[in-house]
Amino acid sequence: MILQHKGIPVFYSDTGQGDVVILLHGFLENSSMWNQLIPELAQKNRVVAVDLLGHGETGCVGYIHTMEMMAEAVKAVFDHLKIIEARIIGHSMGGYVALAFAELYPEKVNGVCLMNSTAVADSEERQINRDRAIIAVKQNHKAFISMSVSNLFAPENRERLATEIGTVKKEALKMPLQGIIAALEGMKTRKDRSVFFKDATFDKLLIVGRKDPVLDYDTLMKEFSDTDIKIVEFPYGHMSHIENYQELSYNILHFVEK
Repeated sequence: MILQHKGIPVFYSDTGQGDVVILLHGFLENSSMWNQLIPELAQKNRVVAVDLLGHGETGCVGYIHTMEMMAEAVKAVFDHLKIIEARIIGHSMGGYVALAFAELYPEKVNGVCLMNSTAVADSEERQINRDRAIIAVKQNHKAFISMSVSNLFAPENRERLATEIGTVKKEALKMPLQGIIAALEGMKTRKDRSVFFKDATFDKLLIVGRKDPVLDYDTLMKEFSDTDIKIVEFPYGHMSHIENYQELSYNILHFVEK
């Protein structure tokens, strides 16, 4: 389904009945990444998956898509569907958007799951890497997507999950160049929300991959281990919905049923 927001289409799916769960995909992904999980969640919940700005069937609104701008598009879906409050599960960039949303609209959120994501802002080194990525995208976005997607998986899974990786690449290649660059710019400049996340009173779950090539496991554990945030560790990489699906579905179902 599609609604209009700031002159662009925003795509979302709406499945099931009950307490609301919002699913937010990561960079280079779209709401189809949740296709396996939605039927499980929708048995007892109303599950809404959103295509974020510049991804999937949702349009672009500028050269940069800040996490706050993406959160505003999610709020448009909340308003359109008359959702009072929800638990939000965000994968990678979707986690950054979930936290931006929770800070902007705290009354709308009763739980946040950061799935292979973090509340910490980009380091200076990471920001430099984002700039390099933008240059690479402008030079050859197909090569950038192919390399970036493969590098999201733990090394030992890249051959075993070749078919699944191919599907992720196929979806990513549908993205407009503007959407890729705008998301990179937005992630690069996002604010640090680690204090906000630690102090928040809603239910919190952090899903961490021990071999996540994108997020450093030790840094995440050091940052959040002595807090009231529940941390679940999986053995593989950044793509828990593919690399550790059974464990992920168990923990997500438990989180939304609280």
